[in-house]
Amino acid sequence: DDLMAEVIEKAKEMTQERGHLEGLDNAAREQLYTQIGLGGLKYYLLKVDPKKRMLFNPEESIDLTGNTGPFLQYAHARISTLLEKAAYGPTPLSLTTPMRPEEKEIIKQLALFGTTLEEAAKGYSPALLANYSYELVKLYNTFYQSVKIVIEPDAAVRQFRLSLSATVRQVLAQALGLLGVEAPQRM
Repeated sequence: DDLMAEVIEKAKEMTQERGHLEGLDNAAREQLYTQIGLGGLKYYLLKVDPKKRMLFNPEESIDLTGNTGPFLQYAHARISTLLEKAAYGPTPLSLTTPMRPEEKEIIKQLALFGTTLEEAAKGYSPALLANYSYELVKLYNTFYQSVKIVIEPDAAVRQFRLSLSATVRQVLAQALGLLGVEAPQRM
């Protein structure tokens, strides 16, 4: 209980330092601090292969950079905000649009989800799923920083990129959910 309270408090401090909480009432803020704190704790413990030893670091567990739960939660929240700004409505992912290398890499990673999930279950190793999620988010962040999405002038390309983003968000939310980590819509 003390450990959970500590990571929730650290998540609260980190989130308040960053800001971005306008429009959230106190109850929603407290829920977000809990999601981030417990998500960081759970992910930190699950990302390590069960056969290996590890030393828990509360500050590192809630860091927004690197292989952490809050890093993945933030990616989910960022994609959610992007899709909301674009007023995105669910559409199937069309693979007929010419793709950039970053987009192809994301699609390859998305295609590995089922296999990774199966291997994680067979080997009783949630670390495989955790590290898959981290790799997916790293690829998405590279894509996000290198292309226009919402302001892309070509409607077909914009729709493809929004659909790809929505698919990443969906797979990420599923992976986090299987790890017991909540995926907030906003951070």
